[in-house]
Amino acid sequence: MTRPRLSPDAAEVLRLIMDQRAPVFLTVRANGRRRYGYWRSDGRPMALPTEECDALCAAGRIVLGDPVIDRAKTTYRIRAAGRGTSRTSRTARPVLTA
Repeated sequence: MTRPRLSPDAAEVLRLIMDQRAPVFLTVRANGRRRYGYWRSDGRPMALPTEECDALCAAGRIVLGDPVIDRAKTTYRIRAAGRGTSRTSRTARPVLTA
């Protein structure tokens, strides 16, 4: 089964996620607000487009790591899904609430 083509924006986001030098995280705040992002080499945070990241997650192109939970937020490490990983062969995705 072939995967649908990515938009240029989604392809750029996936490229950033696949680059191991800049780990990408999803932060889910207690109020439900979600933000994907990473830390730039100069120490500044950089946000990624939520819609593109959500679409990559729904398409099975990225997967969430184990949650790190505190009172105000839950943080997940984002990784690119391995080739040949199907949505049915992965473990259940966590509910994205804090």
